[in-house]
Amino acid sequence: MNNKTKQKWDEYYNSNKKYPSLPPSEVLLNNQHLLPKKGVALDLACGYGSNALCLAKNGLKVFAWDISKVVINKLSTYSKKLNLKVHCENRDVLIDPPEPNRFDVIIVSQFLDRNLIKYIKKALKKDGLIFYQTFLKNRIDKKGPRNPNYQLNENELKDFFENWKLIYYKEEGNVGNLKMGFREQAMIISQKK
Repeated sequence: MNNKTKQKWDEYYNSNKKYPSLPPSEVLLNNQHLLPKKGVALDLACGYGSNALCLAKNGLKVFAWDISKVVINKLSTYSKKLNLKVHCENRDVLIDPPEPNRFDVIIVSQFLDRNLIKYIKKALKKDGLIFYQTFLKNRIDKKGPRNPNYQLNENELKDFFENWKLIYYKEEGNVGNLKMGFREQAMIISQKK
């Protein structure tokens, strides 16, 4: 990413003066029981860090990375206020991706860069878990990115981790009653073999 992208996200996070108390992503919130009892976790492209805070509450050593220095500073202050240890780092993961064999858990939420998938897969240790949730092209409303490069094709998220142990996958799209369910995103939990 470039300075223009960093500036865009810094401006976005600067515009929100009060730190929002947001729930973790659904893929993590409803599946915390699958987390290891100990280990090292990464909340990649963390934003306000609701996933990082959840991981820390579950006893993991947590790293939270984001391209926005503004949100990283806010998360660092907020996690200390909650007495949760989160190692916050201002990091452009497209230039400086995660190192191989470093994490037991990685969560990615509402962020997609297909070139980064190979690095995410290498960054997980054997038996490590990926929790991934992001936007679909086939969705009901216009929330999220408008650029199709940042939207998943049908079953694409599952295909990224096709040789891993599939634990959980959900992608409802346009099936059934469109007024109910989780329509806008796909989510997966897979374990590295």
